[in-house]
Amino acid sequence: MIRNIWCVGRNFQGHAKELGHPIPKEPFFFLKAGSCAVAPGEPIQLPSFSSQIEYELEIALQFNERLQVERACLALDLTARDVQKKAKEEGLPWTLSKSFAKSCPLGPFFPIAGDLPDRTFELHVNGALVQKGHRDEMLFKPPALVAALLSRFPVHPGDLLLTGTPSGTCKAQPGDRVVARISGLSEALWIVL
Repeated sequence: MIRNIWCVGRNFQGHAKELGHPIPKEPFFFLKAGSCAVAPGEPIQLPSFSSQIEYELEIALQFNERLQVERACLALDLTARDVQKKAKEEGLPWTLSKSFAKSCPLGPFFPIAGDLPDRTFELHVNGALVQKGHRDEMLFKPPALVAALLSRFPVHPGDLLLTGTPSGTCKAQPGDRVVARISGLSEALWIVL
């Protein structure tokens, strides 16, 4: 069971810059409810309260019963950017922009040995490449993220840790065909309703 989805913000310099945010000096985390997770292959359903849902491709690490990471998957951190922007301007929490129903579609899991392999991961929307990232571009690498998370938060077996998104987020539209892949390891396909 996925109880919590721990997300690291601004872990790619390009993404922080495209949103006009400073580069963090240490990892900072926010939460998505575990109930936001969507099983591989299930369609993406856009919520009615936002007109600007954006795709953010990430790699999700999953904690086992010993709170070690032995597997990962591709994930989308769907973000209601208009809702997030308004909440930030008003100094309010932006939980609704990140933790709405079905806001974390997952791909198939693949095994890893603690750290991510030396591979590129990509997001294609309707055949066009919109995001491309690599573990080496992360400001804080997975072992450091895991250590920081475990030292500060009540992590449970089954929880996910989303490791950040590269630049190039784009707006979701009904009918989109969304393909994520990590070279030689995994591929995920989602259709937007």
